[in-house]
Amino acid sequence: MIATHRPVISATGLFTPPQSISNEELVESFNAYVKRHNAAHADAIAAGELPALERSSVEFIEKASGIKARHVVDKANVLDPEVMCPRIPERANDQLSVMAEMGVAAARQALERAGREAAHVDAVLCAASNMQRAYPAMAIEIQHALGIDGFAFDMNVACSSATFGIQTAADYVRAGNAKSVLVVSPEITSGHLNWRDRDSHFIFGDVATAVLVEDASIAPANHWDILGTKLKTVFSNAIRNNFGFLNRAAPEGVGQPDKLFVQEGRKVFKEVVPMVSAMIIEEAARLGIDPHSLRRLWLHQANAGMNRLIAQRVLGHEANDDESPTVLDTYANTSSAGSIIAFHQHSQDLAPEDTGIICSFGAGYSVGTVIVRKAG
Repeated sequence: MIATHRPVISATGLFTPPQSISNEELVESFNAYVKRHNAAHADAIAAGELPALERSSVEFIEKASGIKARHVVDKANVLDPEVMCPRIPERANDQLSVMAEMGVAAARQALERAGREAAHVDAVLCAASNMQRAYPAMAIEIQHALGIDGFAFDMNVACSSATFGIQTAADYVRAGNAKSVLVVSPEITSGHLNWRDRDSHFIFGDVATAVLVEDASIAPANHWDILGTKLKTVFSNAIRNNFGFLNRAAPEGVGQPDKLFVQEGRKVFKEVVPMVSAMIIEEAARLGIDPHSLRRLWLHQANAGMNRLIAQRVLGHEANDDESPTVLDTYANTSSAGSIIAFHQHSQDLAPEDTGIICSFGAGYSVGTVIVRKAG
């Protein structure tokens, strides 16, 4: 008889940087920069050679995104009008790197919540939108710091990295190649944001999450069955980041704007909402699940308007906060970690047999869905 392996989510973990920036603080900093810039280039602006920069406002940010605050690893330099980017001291090669430190903290919480020792884990996937370095892999460093004997590797699918990592981990479990896999998503998104761009200076925040995917045979009683996963990518330039070792930003400042995060927000909204909605509905139907019956949607935390419309198309009515919870207001967009934060903070209250979906979407375009059911 062939043994069957059934993947589940045993636990999740979350590390939140202690420093937070409110919209009020961010606007004050940005407008100070705008005032300095316009004063320094007054003659060119008056001559029509250079456009004047427009001030930001709390009202503009909250209407555009629903974001009210964000956590960051370096608040002081982000808010300094002369710097406006995080400046994180480089660590020696024999020290734990910043991203690994964040990832390890989230992973340890997930292990503790599952009652699992690191020695029981077979693999670590570091799934995030931006890695601190090319190599050695962040995943291998996290594996080493935790004392895990197995294998590890990095993967990057932008904002969908965590859900793509969950399917990869689930596939390893199904194939019998691993019984316990950590999917870790450390995100220092403040490092690739242009804090001097009015249209996007409010979008991102820093965080780290971890998801422990295991064989049901060893999982704790309070776990989530993975009913199905679905991944999709469609190439698009509407969200792009050209920073990398072949396209480095200038070291003396915030960097060249075209090497940082850029997006065509309206185009993204128009193209991504129908694609994500249709994919969720189709995947639910494939599994014999009425999408209207989904108890909760843990959606990617990028934009409140996008999530509201996606949830409405899936559920057939405008979702309330219980059906589609948000963490966007206090965490901002944390790339791959967003939907996992929502799941981590808003899943304990569900009853056995309740079904929900973890869904991410972002640059690529990339979309990942993980339909889960709380174990009875």
